[in-house]
Amino acid sequence: MLFYKPYDTIKLYLIFGSDFVEHNRKSILSRLIALTAATVMSSAMLTGCSDSKDNDTSQASETSSVSETTASETAEETTAADVFGSDYDPFAEDYDPYGEGISKPAAKPADTISADTESNAKATDDSTAEITAKPAETTSSPAVTDAPKQTEAKPAEQKSGGASVEASSDKNVTVEIKQSNGWESGSDKFAQFDIIVTNNGDKSYGSWNVTFKTAKNASIEQSWNCGLEVSGGNGSASPVEFNSVLEPGQSVNCGFILKNPGTVDSSSAQLKLYKGASQSVSQSSGSSGNQSASTVGNNSAPVTAAKDVPAPSTDDWLSVKNGKIVDSSGKEVWLTGVNWFGYNTGTNTFDGLWACDLNTSLAAIADHGFNLLRVPISTELIKQWSNSEYPTANFNQATNSYLVGMNSLEIFDYVVGQCRANGIKIMIDIHSAKTDASGHMKNVWYEGNITEADYINALGWIAKRYANDDTIIAYDLKNEPHGKPNENPRAVWNSSKSADNWKYIAEKAAMSVLKNNPNALIMVEGIEIYPKDIKTNGDFASKNDSDYYYNWWGGNLRGVKDHPIDLGKYQNKLVYSPHDYGPAVYQQPWFKGDYTFDSLYKDCWYDNWFFIQKEGIAPLLIGEWGGYMTQPNLKWMTYMRQLIKENRINHTFWCFNANSGDTGGLVKDDFTTWDTEKYNFVKEVLWQQDGKFVGLDHKIPLGKNGITLSEAN
Repeated sequence: MLFYKPYDTIKLYLIFGSDFVEHNRKSILSRLIALTAATVMSSAMLTGCSDSKDNDTSQASETSSVSETTASETAEETTAADVFGSDYDPFAEDYDPYGEGISKPAAKPADTISADTESNAKATDDSTAEITAKPAETTSSPAVTDAPKQTEAKPAEQKSGGASVEASSDKNVTVEIKQSNGWESGSDKFAQFDIIVTNNGDKSYGSWNVTFKTAKNASIEQSWNCGLEVSGGNGSASPVEFNSVLEPGQSVNCGFILKNPGTVDSSSAQLKLYKGASQSVSQSSGSSGNQSASTVGNNSAPVTAAKDVPAPSTDDWLSVKNGKIVDSSGKEVWLTGVNWFGYNTGTNTFDGLWACDLNTSLAAIADHGFNLLRVPISTELIKQWSNSEYPTANFNQATNSYLVGMNSLEIFDYVVGQCRANGIKIMIDIHSAKTDASGHMKNVWYEGNITEADYINALGWIAKRYANDDTIIAYDLKNEPHGKPNENPRAVWNSSKSADNWKYIAEKAAMSVLKNNPNALIMVEGIEIYPKDIKTNGDFASKNDSDYYYNWWGGNLRGVKDHPIDLGKYQNKLVYSPHDYGPAVYQQPWFKGDYTFDSLYKDCWYDNWFFIQKEGIAPLLIGEWGGYMTQPNLKWMTYMRQLIKENRINHTFWCFNANSGDTGGLVKDDFTTWDTEKYNFVKEVLWQQDGKFVGLDHKIPLGKNGITLSEAN
């Protein structure tokens, strides 16, 4: 899902620079420092409210001012060589990550903060009772529950050094307002808009303001990364303190959701620029939606020293035997993991590093017993890496000072190393074609300039890069291929060689991985629709909804009966990976009335995917399941947990992130405090033996509370 689920999404963009999409690796350090030197933030992170009852407490965020200290005064450079050793060269063709292990990084203080956040949105079509899509991070209602409340900045007169700074214009600085989502709820219409301010000139501006036209009765539902005012058909957006400065070559993204917005577009936008030093923009807690106040940039999070990283090994590869996932000795294993998104969103690392310490979080995931980390990532980002382009990773430099000076690929290598040191295995998930928090909403695996060939090549490139490192043990080929009968393109499943045939493309993608790493597990998700009569509608030509079975995006694997995935000699590497969610995400037909475990089993689970494991065709790994610990969602979660436990189904819980709009996460808004109620619920389906969590590494125990695979019975 990555959810970002449509309707109730909080999309948190904290984007620094045009490097968001593409970046010359040689300029990363200088730009990171330059872009963040003037944006020191200290703010209170408030806990999220995914608990079932105590979720209506909110606190006001603290206001902080922007430091005018220069980069040279605030940041001490840390290079990749400082962390990985002098021989580290990820750009060499023969590079072998961590060939001899990496040394523990020395903590280097930095007073600057870089942040980039996104909660996602996943759209679904609720026009009929039978047509459903997994709205990965969406709900059927536009009201966001338990999500961070956005702070509002005042667009008032900007001041620098106590003096007013007059507004100006610059033809080299552009503004774009575009609608990225839209939906209806009852008689009301809702629309999500993104504002992109880009400085293509050579002048720096201390702040900015955008005005635009909208419908007279439009009202604010949400806003993020900006202060927003809407009244009488006029709208105004101003920055918050971390994105007020607009440097040459920099883009700033923010956004908002309006109720009954009418038409809002770039033609109505007017941009005002303010010269001078970085502005101190006041913030006040907003009041949109049922949300709890939160700001980003907390530099008081616990900091954990990096663990010494062992050299990579090749003795932990897994395969399939008799419908079970087993290790090299034939011992059955149980993959019980968690999702942590961000590499797909534009953060270019994990979301939440604007608040938490990376080392602390990875250690906590291991200590809490999750032996597998599903990492959503975009084809675009991997393609950039393969072309020696390294977009900037956005994170809190004060808390994660040891990452300063690393580009996004170097940080990913660092993550792989720390996962290895903690006994965590990784599954790469190609979540979207484009690097975009809403990218998962696209039906298929290609989009715009990201072609099918790019997708296939990206999988091959990353598989080859880590072929000698069994930390990355599996590849989820594509998150939630989907599409309805009348949509084009849409994912189908048949015997054709159509460009939209997910079965055919999945086999090609799998071979790209296995050609470069024949030891990796291959996860194949389902689609959205499947013909009720395969003989008459096997080409998916019918446009009638009634001719199809529907399920969650990625959850329809009915096609396996008629057209199973064929990996030839690599068939022992195949695992099917459905997704399943509860009524808090979307009110599916099988949730109507007083549903039971047995009715869910009959109406949804068995025919869509559980038959695959039950009949011994292949093992399953439920790549996404989870949600809020409130009714009616908790009822479904309890039944799903029962199914997983009784049948020992492999799974990765959705999700670690606090910023998943319609599910919440295992941690609260500070990305450090665990939601004990939700964790204790999930803990029942984590692999344990004699009170210890069982890892998937034969030599390295899973965290401080776990054992190795060699020690497990």
